[in-house]
Amino acid sequence: MDPSQPVVENYANPKTCFFHVIFKAAALSFYILSALFFDNFVIIFVVTVFLAALDFWVVKNVSGRILVGLRWWNEIDDNGESVWRFECLDQESLARMNKKDSWLFWWTLYLTVSSHVMTRAR
Repeated sequence: MDPSQPVVENYANPKTCFFHVIFKAAALSFYILSALFFDNFVIIFVVTVFLAALDFWVVKNVSGRILVGLRWWNEIDDNGESVWRFECLDQESLARMNKKDSWLFWWTLYLTVSSHVMTRAR
């Protein structure tokens, strides 16, 4: 190995990255392409919502924790009110996170939301 070559950082969690992307791609591609295969709006709606729910679960419970150190949950306080709790890693831990994993996480979130907005504008 040549010491003058830059070190290429690989994904630290390739399986998590794969599932993070595949659930988003499944929901978005089904939403866009389903009209070619189904005439029933109810089927399209139910399957799209199911795929989006799977994507949300993966982001919230798996890829958010592993790729960027996010954690959130809902609690009921003493008054019976629903309270959302958010946690993230401290700056020292964030600096140790894999940059490619973090980049993939945030850009896929951004791009899928942008593409949903673009398809709704049609």
